[in-house]
Amino acid sequence: MALVSLKNTYPDYRNTFSDNNLGHLDDYSVYAQGEDKVGTVEDGLFDNATGQFRYLVVDTGLWIFGKKVLLPIGKAQFDNSNQRVYVHGLTKEQVENLPEYDGSEVNYDYEERVRGVYRENAAAQSAPVAGYTRDNYNYDYDKDLYTAPETTDRNQPIRLYEERLIADKNRMKAGDVMVGKRVETETAKVSVPVEKDRVVIERTAPTTTAAAATGHTFNEGEVARVEVYEETAAVRKEAFVREEVSVRKETEEEIVSESATLRREELDVETDDNVELINR
Repeated sequence: MALVSLKNTYPDYRNTFSDNNLGHLDDYSVYAQGEDKVGTVEDGLFDNATGQFRYLVVDTGLWIFGKKVLLPIGKAQFDNSNQRVYVHGLTKEQVENLPEYDGSEVNYDYEERVRGVYRENAAAQSAPVAGYTRDNYNYDYDKDLYTAPETTDRNQPIRLYEERLIADKNRMKAGDVMVGKRVETETAKVSVPVEKDRVVIERTAPTTTAAAATGHTFNEGEVARVEVYEETAAVRKEAFVREEVSVRKETEEEIVSESATLRREELDVETDDNVELINR
């Protein structure tokens, strides 16, 4: 069991509780005994286990040191026409003595300090049940503090509710597409025609048989030089654009169907046989 904030639990509380005081709770001003304004309603705390409303969070603002205090719901008298909350039997000075509420979790010791302030000026209320401890305390021990005031408006209509399906969409991340590059290798072959020189030595028989001139000198050593060339293959690599890739997103629309069981309130009327009932 814990006390939780109305606004934190129901961020859309104005629409959720549009048909009662909770829907415009923070529009109300708070007045203590003697028409002394002591602050404005900022939030409310309710029991997350039972759903019972326990406190109004009152911001005293400039009226009392700017602190926030708790007002048990049973002490709040709502004036809806003027959007006021009256706390009869509580003085402005007692509001000043209330322990400050800092928004943290409310524990038993803190609540006892709050209850002590409201009890000390409640001569007309029944005394709380004695003998309880932090382990067995129940809010029924202080019914006058925690019983919400009942409405006395006889013209208040009986509201019959029904559930309806509200279609909405939530955008969430479905995943990632990562586009990258990798390098693959392959062995390629290229053919290049190359030329190389070769030296051809042809020997032929002389066409004359005449003797050489008298005194021919026989020599040794180099008598001719021929430069020989050859081509070798020179292969290099160059990078060319092979393909262009563009990356973009396209949004496609599809219709999805969801189903749920809806509840609806119907009016049941039981009468005695001698009672005439008119339905309009």
